[in-house]
Amino acid sequence: MARMILVVDDERKIVTVLKGYLEQAGFGVVTAGDGQMALTTFRHQRPDLVILDLMLPGIDGLDVCRILRRESTVPIIMLTARAEEADRLIGLELGADDYIVKPFSFRELVSRVRAALRRAYGELAAAGGERVSFGDVVVDLQRMRAEKAGQNVQLTPTEYRLLRHLVTHPDQVFSRDSLLEIVWGYDSGVDSQRTVDVHVRHLREKLEGDPAVPRWLVTVRGAGYMFTQKT
Repeated sequence: MARMILVVDDERKIVTVLKGYLEQAGFGVVTAGDGQMALTTFRHQRPDLVILDLMLPGIDGLDVCRILRRESTVPIIMLTARAEEADRLIGLELGADDYIVKPFSFRELVSRVRAALRRAYGELAAAGGERVSFGDVVVDLQRMRAEKAGQNVQLTPTEYRLLRHLVTHPDQVFSRDSLLEIVWGYDSGVDSQRTVDVHVRHLREKLEGDPAVPRWLVTVRGAGYMFTQKT
């Protein structure tokens, strides 16, 4: 069964062309032209991934992203015409899994969609039956979930995949570039390294006792990130 993609953009030309590329790639596509329609369509259609423009009439893309993340862990790729890094990072802070800046290559976006779907529904399902424990956190690789102090921790598919990669390679340092390639499936240059930083910080906020002084998901200055169980 084809994966369903929700495309949200108020530029009809972009929607039409992107819908054509996605359908040619074998995806089902539903569309919305504003924020309220996006939320209504999402709740009725339950798509497998959302491509979400930042600038929308009515409820803007950031608010839509915030609402979707409260309701679901669906992968979200944010579209933005804003070149400033701070604007792109806002979407990541709110829970978007990836972003792409307009104007963009439609083929590149389709490639990003495939990578996000693999992270969320493909490779994650291949996880083994191990459980990794550190402190009061348990990562269940079979059930694809994490618990802290016995309570389920809601992770996005990208957060889970990043966590799984780190905890299954303890005491190994991974650069931001290598994590981009392994977890996100692409190498998009220096500015995309901040994507890794944001997701690591989200994991620390959800799993560490003191995110400001991480014990398990540590930074190796000048090199990257590492998971360690050493005290």
